[in-house]
This record gives sequence, C-alpha cells and structure tokens, in this order.
Amino acid sequence: MKRSMLTACCALALCSAGLVYAKLPPPSDAENARAIAARAKAAEEAKKEAAALARAQDRAVDVYKRSKSGPAVASAAAKGEKKRTPVKAARGKIERLACRTGDEDRHARIGVELVDNKVNSFAYYSKWKPRTCSIEVTRGGAYSRWEDNGVTSKVILTEDKGVFLVDRKGAAYRFVFRDVDRERYCGMDGKINGTLTVIRGKSQCVVHGIMDGHS
Repeated sequence: MKRSMLTACCALALCSAGLVYAKLPPPSDAENARAIAARAKAAEEAKKEAAALARAQDRAVDVYKRSKSGPAVASAAAKGEKKRTPVKAARGKIERLACRTGDEDRHARIGVELVDNKVNSFAYYSKWKPRTCSIEVTRGGAYSRWEDNGVTSKVILTEDKGVFLVDRKGAAYRFVFRDVDRERYCGMDGKINGTLTVIRGKSQCVVHGIMDGHS
C-alpha cells in the first residue's frame, strides 16, 4: 500500500513539473535578439567607462610627474604619444608642488600648479591595489566652478559630484574632500571625505580619511 502511494505521489509530481514546463515556452527569436543586444550594449558601456577611467588616470599621473619634476619628465612620460597643443598658462608666477604617501600597492599622491601662490589646477591619484582613483581639476575648466575667498578656494564639481575646499597656511596647502563621488572617480560605491595636505619643500603628503573605504 505504501509503495503504491509513493508511486502515485511521484507520478503526480512529474505531471505537475510537466505542466509547469509546458507553461514556459522557449523565448522567441525577437526576445533572443533583444537579450543579445542588451548584453552587447552593457559590454560596450563598460568598455567605454574603463577607457575613460584609464585616460583620466593617465592624465592625473602625467600632471603629477610634471608637478614633481618639470616639463622634461612629462615629455619622457608621454611614451610616444602625439604631442598635445599646450594650454596657455595663466599669467603670474607659476610654481608646482607634489607629494606622495604610502607604498606602490597603497598610496595617495597629488600634483598642484600654483599661480601667484593660488591653486590653479591639481591632479589627485590614489591606489589601493587593485583599486585606483584619479581626479583632475583645472580652474576655468568645464567640470568645476571655483570660488575664492582670501586664502581659501571652494571648488564645486559639476553634476553634484562633490566639493573641495583648498586653504593655504604658510607653506602648506590643505585639500578638504567633501562627499566627492567615489563611483565617478574610482568606480566604487560611496563618497570620499577627509584631507590631504601638500607642503612646499616636502615630498610626503599628510593624509587623513581620504583612503578610508578604498579597499
């Protein structure tokens, strides 16, 4: 009796499974085509974003090298790329500062261009292997708005991507990161908050908080 009941239950389960599968027809050619197109589009977007991030990182490193060692190093760092038309520099005394902290696998660095002791542009780059971030901002550029108040500058990134406060105290320039979009500049969730200070004549940055959440 028990065996008969077990056999009946199995038969009922098989019939039910057959009915379920019978209700799920195979996707049509049009649905397959749409799925393939969607996957191709997603792959193309990911490829474009990766290429854009790579270009931004290359620019940040190039600016850092120019800030650290001058135009000769930038030329060597080009590695065979076509020569770009230089942007006309702002009038005034130009000075470049650079600093770095950490080791090859985990570090932060910045290159800064000053015009008459005021920050004209900066390129920030950080790495926590394999993650990287790069941010390049130029006064008067299309991707930021600058507001000056004495020795302090407020840099507002476009599209609500965050804010930098840059203040000068003697030989030190402190960059305060306020809710800088980590997704936009690092490809990771979250915001960048903290400070980085570069000091004239010193190669070591003073960093607080900006690498948190970067792992």
